Amino acid sequence: MHVMQYEITLPADYDMEIVRERVATRGHLLDTFPGLGLKAYLMRERGAGSPVNSYAPFYLWATPEGMNSFLWGPGFQGVVDDFGRPRVRHWVGLAHTEGPASAATPTTATVRRTPVPHGVEPARFVADAAAEEAAPGVVASAAGIDPSRWELVRFTLWEGPAPADGGDRYEVLHLSAPGRAGLRAGRHW
Repeated sequence: MHVMQYEITLPADYDMEIVRERVATRGHLLDTFPGLGLKAYLMRERGAGSPVNSYAPFYLWATPEGMNSFLWGPGFQGVVDDFGRPRVRHWVGLAHTEGPASAATPTTATVRRTPVPHGVEPARFVADAAAEEAAPGVVASAAGIDPSRWELVRFTLWEGPAPADGGDRYEVLHLSAPGRAGLRAGRHW
């Protein structure tokens, strides 16, 4: 599993209905994309619990071929054409787990980034992160690590409002999940 996200920060006066319309008309295009575990179309609005307007899709790729096909194909080129070329962050996947609300449609998401502390054995830190238990209201959760920055990312989909202390909070506009069944096994990668 590969974890990937890009965040496009938009002007403070940007009409976020443009993002909503974009996802409403194009989001389904990845509902059957080969190699994709899931894509959460995320957005946050300035003044609605966020300091900025942003469009920030989050991906769990089941295969590197799927990720490469998307990044070097027409789907990502559409993002580049409309918003410019964003910086794409990616992490090595550690774990994916379904939460107690796995049958629900997620409405919010959190993304929490945590540096691996100095003096902590990386293998122990990774094992602890992969074994984190899902809280009530969690639809699904995934963890990944960037070993170039020694940064852990924890991505969580929520059935209702996301907790204030869970990291950056987003609204989920759409969920494409063609490979979610394969991710459901709760495998540690």
